[in-house]
Amino acid sequence: MSDNDSEKQDTAMAERLRRYQTAESVLLPIPRDVFEKLYLSPKTPNASKLRFTFGNPTPIALMGFLLSAFPTGMITMGWRGSGGNGGAILPVYIFFGAMLQILGGIGEWILGNTFSSALFFTYGTFWLVQGTSLIPFFAVGAMYSPDGNTLEGIKTAEYNSTLAFYYVTLSLLTFVYMICSLRTNICLFSALLLLTITFALFAGTFFQTALGNLALAARLQKAAGAFNLALCFPIWHIFIAQVLDAVDFPISLPVGNLSTVILGKRQKAQKREAAEAES
Repeated sequence: MSDNDSEKQDTAMAERLRRYQTAESVLLPIPRDVFEKLYLSPKTPNASKLRFTFGNPTPIALMGFLLSAFPTGMITMGWRGSGGNGGAILPVYIFFGAMLQILGGIGEWILGNTFSSALFFTYGTFWLVQGTSLIPFFAVGAMYSPDGNTLEGIKTAEYNSTLAFYYVTLSLLTFVYMICSLRTNICLFSALLLLTITFALFAGTFFQTALGNLALAARLQKAAGAFNLALCFPIWHIFIAQVLDAVDFPISLPVGNLSTVILGKRQKAQKREAAEAES
């Protein structure tokens, strides 16, 4: 075989490999299933090498979420006489739920994980709002009381209806995140599905409180607490899987990678190009 023929064959082989190479295999030398376990974002082309330099911020943010959401589920259901909207753990909401998730969101943003960053910024801010609304200094009910008494204001129908629309919006936003999570893993999708229902039930709780249907509102609140508690279990699973990987533990937990089930736009385009090249 002549050198010219050999060179042509090498060129043809290089062209074929170029067609089949995906952007993520070039820019992210992390196996897809490993990436989906370590991060809550779909694997997308990203040339940044920061994730090989810094630690993974996801477990820190998940830990902050769990330390706030898990006890809140039990408190909302009134287990062992608990209640008071979680006022006893108000610092937990602010420092674990809010601060750690916001810091985690910043870390994800630096690494280029936009979806994870959006999740942590959203729910970190949620816990910040949840915590500060319980602090008298913010006087969230003052506008609903003729004499400016915030404690009286939060009992009014107007206040409860207003708060209900906040939870309606949170439910809609979480629903959007849930649809996007179909490109990540089963655990995250399950958690966001349950969180969507949780926010919807809290919205119903405040709407019924505004209407004076206190018995129905109490039942909806307990249901919201149950879904709140349930959504924490898939988050616990993701958290445990990540910390096990962080210490190179011999046991690895699957999180149910969905990225190969629902192909991304780039993947479909590359698959179509490959099919056209073969034909």
